[in-house]
Amino acid sequence: MDSAKDVIGFIGIGVMGSSMAGHLLKAGYRVHTHTRTKEKARALLDAGAVWEESPALLAPKCRVVFTMVGYPSDVEEVYFGPKGLIENCMPGTYLVDCSTSRPDLAKRIWSAARARGLAAVDAPVSGGDIGAKNGTLTIMVGGEIADFEAVKPLLEHMGGPVVLQGGAGSGQHTKMANQIAIAGNLAGAVEAVTYAKAAGLDPRTVLSSIGSGSAGSWQLNNMVPRMLDGNFEPGFYVKHFLKDLRIALDSARAMKLDLPLLALAERLFDSMRDEGFGDKGTQALYLLYERRGRDGSAN
Repeated sequence: MDSAKDVIGFIGIGVMGSSMAGHLLKAGYRVHTHTRTKEKARALLDAGAVWEESPALLAPKCRVVFTMVGYPSDVEEVYFGPKGLIENCMPGTYLVDCSTSRPDLAKRIWSAARARGLAAVDAPVSGGDIGAKNGTLTIMVGGEIADFEAVKPLLEHMGGPVVLQGGAGSGQHTKMANQIAIAGNLAGAVEAVTYAKAAGLDPRTVLSSIGSGSAGSWQLNNMVPRMLDGNFEPGFYVKHFLKDLRIALDSARAMKLDLPLLALAERLFDSMRDEGFGDKGTQALYLLYERRGRDGSAN
């Protein structure tokens, strides 16, 4: 796609979306944007993006529209109905949903888009705020091969690898596998730090050993330093991760899978929401363990 000619739409300017849309601007694309709170788009508007008052007004002006919103209900609101993208985009438009959402909803979007002469792919991402800022997100895609090839150059401005996993919904299923792995790694990292502190060890010194060995993981090496620094601001919200874990659980049940680690992670993050940590980053799981340790309750 030609950055001098094609107008790109981007809906959802949050922790991730702002940086992702920014990479498209830096690559020379004309970007039209919409989010519920206009002020969240201020940096993009100052950099040259064009504000649109609604998805319906944005839709007919754009050759490709990216969405990066919080919940499946938000995805449905943006895509469906008389004010949604599917009803208002011009034939031939590509719709790229980077939200983490339900695989069955991704299939529904694909089918409805196709019926109106549009192309749709689901392209959830992994890498958090750091990956979004650095343009190093891992991007997992579901859809038709030709549609994937058409939007892949745009996605490559945001990160890589950019991998087609299969048909519609396959990107979302892959993201669920990703979130299940993260849940296990994150809980393991928190428990390792909790154990090290209880044993009287310096957790940073422990990290210098185990972080480079067979226990090493992205969660261990990136999230543990944030925990120890007392930095619990969201690179990825607890409330959004809980949403993902519930989607994964629902999908697993539909496939008649018993995944006890996933079920445990969902309970832990549900407890975090109940404790008031919903708007913190996922590394705030450390605070839940600390609180339970002080209370003398089991982890």
